[in-house]
Amino acid sequence: MAMDIEELADQLGLGSKFYVIGYSIGGQAVWSCLKYIPNRLATLLAPAVTYWWPNFPANVLNEAFNQKSRKDQWVIRVAHYAPWLVYWWNTQELFPASSVLANNSDVLSSQDKEITSRIYSRKDSVSQPVTEQGEFESLHRDLIVTQGAWEFDPLDLGNPFANNKGFVHLWHGDEDKIVPITMNRYIAEQLPWIWYHEVSGGGHFFPLADGMSNAIIKALLVGEK
Repeated sequence: MAMDIEELADQLGLGSKFYVIGYSIGGQAVWSCLKYIPNRLATLLAPAVTYWWPNFPANVLNEAFNQKSRKDQWVIRVAHYAPWLVYWWNTQELFPASSVLANNSDVLSSQDKEITSRIYSRKDSVSQPVTEQGEFESLHRDLIVTQGAWEFDPLDLGNPFANNKGFVHLWHGDEDKIVPITMNRYIAEQLPWIWYHEVSGGGHFFPLADGMSNAIIKALLVGEK
């Protein structure tokens, strides 16, 4: 994945350094870039986690996993241990499917509900479907990749910046019910080159809150929190 991103950046003529922003399940792409093309700049927004990263203490993994509902715990287990069943599991009616894929509002914070209500009420809201390649490629494969076997975990990564001159920004809302904040807090504590921004009252969709996009870009370009 990182090599594809690098090739695209070169074809677009973005230069030797560019910003890579990975939001939610797209965070896996940024972690991949930091592993395989670490000379590139990056930022992460509420990046998805896997509960099988080997370098994390069991208590941190368990705390994060136990913040998920029982039905979502089963979805995660299926994605990790039996990925060939993911599509069936999330489309059949015998067992509860992923809360996110089923658009269950129980996994939304109060801020998330306000944001989604505002977006869907707009006449110019985006109507282009996100499943143009089919639901499996567009939704289920991301779940399989994220919860599958990684070749590394974030705690394996070294500082990508020469002479410690630079940061990877990691943003997370403290009321995110979709991606537990526990593991990303731990990552920020262990990696000194992570510049951690915890958004008070922020849910999973905090980047869409008023003023947040400007704050994120400002932090990247001029180094302000």
